[in-house]
Amino acid sequence: MNAIISASELASALAGENPPLLLDVRWQLSLAKAPGEPPFDGRTAYEAGHIPGAVYVDLDRELASAPGAHGRHPLPDLAEFGAAMRRAGVSSGTPVVVYDGGQGWAAARAWWLLSWTGHPDVRVLDGGLAAWEGPRETSVPTPAEGDFEPAPGARGLLDADGAAALARSGVLLDARAGERYRGEVEPIDPVGGHIPGAVSAPTNDNVGADGRFLAAEELRSRFKALGASEGAEVGVYCGSGVSAAHEVLALAVAGIPAALYVGSWSEWSSDASRPVAVGPDPQ
Repeated sequence: MNAIISASELASALAGENPPLLLDVRWQLSLAKAPGEPPFDGRTAYEAGHIPGAVYVDLDRELASAPGAHGRHPLPDLAEFGAAMRRAGVSSGTPVVVYDGGQGWAAARAWWLLSWTGHPDVRVLDGGLAAWEGPRETSVPTPAEGDFEPAPGARGLLDADGAAALARSGVLLDARAGERYRGEVEPIDPVGGHIPGAVSAPTNDNVGADGRFLAAEELRSRFKALGASEGAEVGVYCGSGVSAAHEVLALAVAGIPAALYVGSWSEWSSDASRPVAVGPDPQ
């Protein structure tokens, strides 16, 4: 099954006999802003207009646990995650489509968590809400309680030691912007640079100007050039396990399974004993 769905395909599915449950996961990385400028509020954006029937999911509160030693967006407590998904109406027998404002990172985080914990039919709206040309609504639905019970392990998961080992034995992709990988700038974490052996593979290069994913064959060519081709053991990390989920999704579109290092650079760089590489060379 394709991991993404186009806006036209979604419109057809919503009119079909077994319409998917829609989850709205609008979120933005909060960096320093001008004094007095409020942070992005995904719920407010959702309430101002969303695809009819969509249920809002809060990435920071429901798709991650509190920031700490394991990074800025550690895995959520599975019991709490399951309860949140059931409140949103998620059931194992109902397809799920997740979307965000268009960047795709937050939707991919929801896709990864649901598929990692065993949901058999979850897809991301390609291009997000920006690609949707149908009606929007402001009313907030009250979904029937779902029956989804998380059973982790359906997708690969890496910890810090596993990521370090994979950088030597397989292909570890760094999904952050190139300047962060090289250590030229670091706006968030304690130190700039990358995990030794990791290959720079910015997430933004997986999509076109319209925010939609490149064709599967283009993605396969891109990842093959980076060493991530069929048969290779592949892992991905980013700053905090959000944009890396988008890269895992791009790899899935290309037909290449990949593991996610959820703690990512925010966990790695918090431990001064872990090695850091800088510059364009992986080592």
